[in-house]
Amino acid sequence: MFENTETNQITVLGKTFNSEEERRTYFREELRKHLPELKKMEGSPIGEDDDILNLSDPPFYTACPNPWLNDFIAEWEDEKKELEKEGKRDANFEVDGPYAADVSEGKNNPIYMSHSYHTKVPHPAIMRYILHYTQPGDVIYDGFSGTGMTGVAAQSCKNPNSEDKFRIETEYKSLGFNSPVWEGRKTILSDLSPIASFIAYNFNSFINSQQFLNETETLAKEITKKYQWMYATKHKDGTIGRINHTIWSEVFSCNSCQGEIIFWDAAVNFEETKMNDILICSSCGAENSKRSSEKVWETVFDKYLNETIKKTKMVPAYIVYSIGSKRYEKKPDNNDLDLIQKIKTWNIETWFPTNVLPEGQNTNQPIRSNGITNVHHFYTDRNLAILSAIYDKLSINQKVLFTSLLPRSSKRVKPFMSNFIAKLKGKSGGGWAGTPLNGTLYIPSLSTEVSVLESLPSRIRSLAKMHGLRSQFVKNGNYALGVQSATNSGLSNDSIDYIFTDPPFGGNIMYSEISFNWESWLKVMTNNIEEAIENKFQNKNILDYQNLMSECFKDYYRVLKPGRWMTVEFSNTSAAVWNGIQTSIQNSGFIIANVAAIDKKQGSFKAVTTVTAVKQDLVISCYKPSSEFDAKFKQHQNSDVAVWDFLEEHLEHLPIHLTSGNSTTAIIERSPKILFDRLIAFYVQKSLPVPIDAGKFQQGIRERFIERDGMFFTNEQVQEYDKKKAENPEFIQLSILVSSEQDGVLWLKNMLTDNSLTYQDIQPEWMQALAGVRKGDVIPELATILEENFLKDTAGKWYAPDPENEADLEKLRTKRLLRQFDTYKEEALKTKTKKIKEVRVEALRSGFKQCYQDKDFKSIVIIGDKIPNNLLMEDEVLLQFYDIASSRV
Repeated sequence: MFENTETNQITVLGKTFNSEEERRTYFREELRKHLPELKKMEGSPIGEDDDILNLSDPPFYTACPNPWLNDFIAEWEDEKKELEKEGKRDANFEVDGPYAADVSEGKNNPIYMSHSYHTKVPHPAIMRYILHYTQPGDVIYDGFSGTGMTGVAAQSCKNPNSEDKFRIETEYKSLGFNSPVWEGRKTILSDLSPIASFIAYNFNSFINSQQFLNETETLAKEITKKYQWMYATKHKDGTIGRINHTIWSEVFSCNSCQGEIIFWDAAVNFEETKMNDILICSSCGAENSKRSSEKVWETVFDKYLNETIKKTKMVPAYIVYSIGSKRYEKKPDNNDLDLIQKIKTWNIETWFPTNVLPEGQNTNQPIRSNGITNVHHFYTDRNLAILSAIYDKLSINQKVLFTSLLPRSSKRVKPFMSNFIAKLKGKSGGGWAGTPLNGTLYIPSLSTEVSVLESLPSRIRSLAKMHGLRSQFVKNGNYALGVQSATNSGLSNDSIDYIFTDPPFGGNIMYSEISFNWESWLKVMTNNIEEAIENKFQNKNILDYQNLMSECFKDYYRVLKPGRWMTVEFSNTSAAVWNGIQTSIQNSGFIIANVAAIDKKQGSFKAVTTVTAVKQDLVISCYKPSSEFDAKFKQHQNSDVAVWDFLEEHLEHLPIHLTSGNSTTAIIERSPKILFDRLIAFYVQKSLPVPIDAGKFQQGIRERFIERDGMFFTNEQVQEYDKKKAENPEFIQLSILVSSEQDGVLWLKNMLTDNSLTYQDIQPEWMQALAGVRKGDVIPELATILEENFLKDTAGKWYAPDPENEADLEKLRTKRLLRQFDTYKEEALKTKTKKIKEVRVEALRSGFKQCYQDKDFKSIVIIGDKIPNNLLMEDEVLLQFYDIASSRV
């Protein structure tokens, strides 16, 4: 986008307009022509044409697949040439290693805080990755862009605030990185969710903050003047106050007399300033508990649906109100109750949604527990009336004010009772109006009706501040955004310079269900056919989720330029989901170079040693092999030479030195075990037989590369490692808990590499290292593992074998494992056998690999279906072989 300051004309994608409105009108008509075909694309949202067009601001943002994405990329590629002339770009720019340093970033950033959403990554955290992997003008893609923080981060690189700039430059210097180049990058953003994409549009578009403030404050005054009577209450001296929020309480039935127990009255103990566990019935004095008591249901007439409905009974129980700057509290009096009845008869003059909630994992919560069957049931009568009035008067650039108001204006808001109790005790308890619970549509037994008129001014100020902060760097034309599936972006092959993405993970969040309320107001809904989640109501299990993610990562691989990087933010504690993601990434062609866990409490990375150790957020760094490597590999793929070509290429992409405080930290990706796993994954992804076994690999890697601290380096890399380690001499070995046979071998190698020990020396520490073993997995006895993997001297002490002996041991061990595998195969082929309850996972790994080499894909699938599902889903190697075999049978 180019602006002519003399004529006020703007040029977008080669077309010149006299105003933004003229531009928007032209491209909306063009979008209308494209809509019939666009609505056939995967992930295209559900909505009428006019509603999609009204929500869109084309060509920058379309509430459907964006047909101009490749046009923007072509224009940006031309701009790169100018940046090279200005010396802001390097034609030979390459990134060898991943960004594997600590990242600690809080969530109190004003931009981050200005609008709620299910999940977000603070944009200053993303900036670190963008500055490392890209240079000015590069095109960044995020197919799960959510609220568009990747776009905000990319644009922020042009003119960051002084605090972010100082911190990032200081971190880069301490890590030995080159100083970051502060210039903007371009972004292609897309998401399946219309509400997420709409929020992203507001975060990434230029909107005049002063104009936004003036217009919305004028609207707020108009709305307040018309509707303030709905929140009026009488003080004890007759003065009229303004209600800030009202606590509504569920009503329970007494187990003894069936009388009504108002939960607030029975639970909140004002005299002893605490919450009662026992609910005393005011009618008969019987003791009840919330868990054992039934809710009271009532039948009412819904005039907007023109039918009677059954819902849980909730009554107003407590009011917080203001007179001037002073706040007061009281129980509702007759005037308050009369006002509520009056509002019930009020006819709302403007449109609001009455969409029926679909059956789902989250949507069933309010349906079954509260009788909330339609969207408008989430709001009290007065909040609904005012929300509808506000929505009716907002333009597309102002509707973000409305969407930011919605969550805290619903019945889902739960009061902070601990703060309320603290206040009763005369302590500073903070605010207690509360917020909705994340990741759910749950309606609490005590629900806070926060006055929309109370929330409106603060929301306006927050968004105006956000727009003001963004105005330093946000410019229309630096991003393009659409609503579509990441399985089919429509982007050209090899057109993207870097990918940062934070996809959904398993069954963590039911995005389309939780967004249903928001999107009903926007009149454009998520098409959840391509939604990559586990959800029984969508008939999607973990394998369906993995297949969808595989399609997404395959498209990511297709559009990323060779030799470029992708960063995946991962948030799930399930080892099965973790393996599904890792398998999907590797099956698409990417090679994983680094996996680090983000310690949210400490804000630091820790190496991930086992898939069952996934307890925190992860950052996965992976790359698409260069064109030069692909050509070289194809030339040698039928010989062992290709193995070492791959390994050399891969080692060049791994971090060389990591620190924790003043100590050097082990890099798990440089261990021979992980390197061999990456090699297998690479060959399997290319449907090629793995030309080397683990023993020969162990021998060959020691002959060709240099070992330090159990890690392998190229000759050039080891010099840098030695130099850096001399500055940080204390070495932190990976802390390994034994939860599988593979862990046990690695644990023993660490223990026996420098010391020979007797069985009696090893056994007590072995017992301490043993962690929870996965159900169905059989770990051999310590003596067996020692005999199969280690050597014993004449004094009866065990020690780690040298490379030649290790290779021979590996051959013998593999033969034993394959014999064990044959017994599993024989058992699985028996038609009457349902499940094999316990297996030795290492035997399965060897057997699956052999079956793959023999093209016996059927046996892999049959055995994979018979073993415990958690073992298959939680083992990276087994899952990869099974996934490939399933596509071949």
